Amino acid sequence: MNAINDAWVSAHDTGVLRLITAGSVDDGKSTLIGRLLYDSKVVFADQMASISRSKYKRVAVGEIDLSLLTDGLEAEREQGITIDVAYRYFATPRRKFIIADAPGHEQYTRNMVTGASTAQAAIVLVDASRAADGKLLAQTKRHSALAQLLGLRHIVVAVNKMDLVDWDQQVFERIRLSYAELAGKLGIAHFHIVPLSALKGDNVVQPSSHTPWYEGPTLLSLLETLPNSEPGGQGQGRFFVQWVIRHGGDSSQHFRGYAGQLSGAGLKVGDQVKVLPSGQKASVARLLRGEQDVDHADDGASITIVLDKDIDVSRGDLLVAGQAQLRLTREFDAELCWMDRQALNPARQYWLKQGTRTTQARVKTVHTRRDIHELQDVVAAGVLDMNDIGHVTLLARDLLALDAYASHPVTGSFILIDAATHQTVAAGMVR
Repeated sequence: MNAINDAWVSAHDTGVLRLITAGSVDDGKSTLIGRLLYDSKVVFADQMASISRSKYKRVAVGEIDLSLLTDGLEAEREQGITIDVAYRYFATPRRKFIIADAPGHEQYTRNMVTGASTAQAAIVLVDASRAADGKLLAQTKRHSALAQLLGLRHIVVAVNKMDLVDWDQQVFERIRLSYAELAGKLGIAHFHIVPLSALKGDNVVQPSSHTPWYEGPTLLSLLETLPNSEPGGQGQGRFFVQWVIRHGGDSSQHFRGYAGQLSGAGLKVGDQVKVLPSGQKASVARLLRGEQDVDHADDGASITIVLDKDIDVSRGDLLVAGQAQLRLTREFDAELCWMDRQALNPARQYWLKQGTRTTQARVKTVHTRRDIHELQDVVAAGVLDMNDIGHVTLLARDLLALDAYASHPVTGSFILIDAATHQTVAAGMVR
């Protein structure tokens, strides 16, 4: 029987989907994740016993507060809000999921950016009882804009708490039309939308008898069938050198290798690579996963590359495959999400970290700041405050090899670090 089950899973498995829940405070993000875990039967008995004894339950007597499965911090349970990003793993016969529960409060927008940076899909929750007139909340707009900015491939709108509006189809239609208008303004080409109740379980894992007018899949069925397209999974490979390995041993085993994680595309023995920023070229002589030689490596693999000749390669250098054309520059434009309580200071020097490469940089110009309420860019007067998103020009001390974030997120993204406090103050995406 196990062999039959394994064969079925192998034939139907659609890989790992990384997703994030987003939306405003009290839209039900934590409860929805708890419902997915509970109805997928991946919650252990001791976990259920623990949350049933919790003094912070916010549901009626006899009901289970599923939000406590993800809100693990004492402050979160006490206040009834999500503060930090909580990651949960679960699997069905068709797919494995890594799901991040992001905070809904505007104060924690930076946490949402962190969680969404590795996601492929976003579940944007809308509270039907608060958007019954079709007016979307500011955080719904903000998180949708961030999902589009970060290049998430799939947007799923979960219209939650439909039980509080008596499963009114007209309410659902008004929200659908409002979100379609928002998607058009943001440049979101396509989105899915599902009416549901996370608390009651309708249309989450099991279809609901309350929505005979809805002909689409349940939320879980939809997530199981979304195309598993990795950002930057096409084109030439990129490889930031994380560690230079010098293997001694006897003369037959001596080699110098470069360890790191491959992104963008696969790499095989014999491929030509270019080292940036120096521009030197070599061919791949060996690929190792651990101590095992392999003929090729796929996107996302942690490997060691041995080149066919000795050239100067250091930590932070970038190896690119084939005839890849990256921009080598010290000055470039980017979208910057400011995360620090202290506002951006164009006169200050920051540490810029791109992959494993670190250099000094400063923000030369702040061009515009994005107004989430009006969905347009406004003059920023040279300043970005915490949670602001702006279009800036940066000037780095050293040459950087850059892709546009939309084509290669690994080489198109970076963070800024305060040199005095060592705090991460901003996350950036190359335009």
